[in-house]
Amino acid sequence: MAATRSRSKLVWDIVSYIVLIGLAFICIAPIVWTFLTSLKVESDIVTRTMHYIPPSITFENYVKLWNQSSYPTLVINSLIVTSTTVLICLLTGTVAAYAFSRFQFKGRTQLMLGYLVVRMFPAVLMIIPLFIVMRQVGLLDSTFGLAVAYTSFLLPLFVWMLKGFFDAAPKELESAARIDGTTRLGAMFMVVIPIARNGLLATCVFVAIAAWNEYLFALMLTTSTGSRTWPVGLQLMVGEFQLPWGMLAAGGMISILPVIVLFALVQRAMVAGLTGGAVKG
Repeated sequence: MAATRSRSKLVWDIVSYIVLIGLAFICIAPIVWTFLTSLKVESDIVTRTMHYIPPSITFENYVKLWNQSSYPTLVINSLIVTSTTVLICLLTGTVAAYAFSRFQFKGRTQLMLGYLVVRMFPAVLMIIPLFIVMRQVGLLDSTFGLAVAYTSFLLPLFVWMLKGFFDAAPKELESAARIDGTTRLGAMFMVVIPIARNGLLATCVFVAIAAWNEYLFALMLTTSTGSRTWPVGLQLMVGEFQLPWGMLAAGGMISILPVIVLFALVQRAMVAGLTGGAVKG
């Protein structure tokens, strides 16, 4: 009986490893393929004979993308818009999430459900109203206006996620700080936020990735290179009779570098925040 259980466990472990390796391959293969494509010359990309490994490695696509296009400006615009979006969500969403977590007021449940309903509607329904509002207030075709537009659909998600982390923070420590004379706002900054800092960081990273990769709003609310972001810039490189695969692949690799660096810096805190918000008690 023990030998049978041991063999069953061994078979199960082997199957689990095979499945995990297969999933890892599915996730990593497109990135590896894009990277190899970015190192090929155009004649090795558009060819009848498939070359999985570049016959000759070249960095010409990266040089042309950086020197002969507006891609550096597009990346900087994306960094500005993403940072501004996260900052706005952090300043406004943190207070809102704390209020939902600690206060009971009329319409609280309905408002939280409203946040979820906003996420259910397609983003394209918000384009025309946002376009009209941005044009009226003079924020159309600007990085700040684009950040405000991103905040309109990312802030409800930020508040909803962060509220869960604040709910998991012990209220006893906050009450003790209040007894010692700390104000409600002071208790939030000195007690609740330090306890939920990993969850706050995880929420900010989630919002940052969503803002960094957003395409539809950036396409419709910007008209000049001075405010466009990298997803729009890559799409506009595709012409009617031209499809620069090498430059597109190089642009894709450069675009994922900030995300990789961000994950490398905050991966431990982010995983701790996600797991901490998943289990309470």
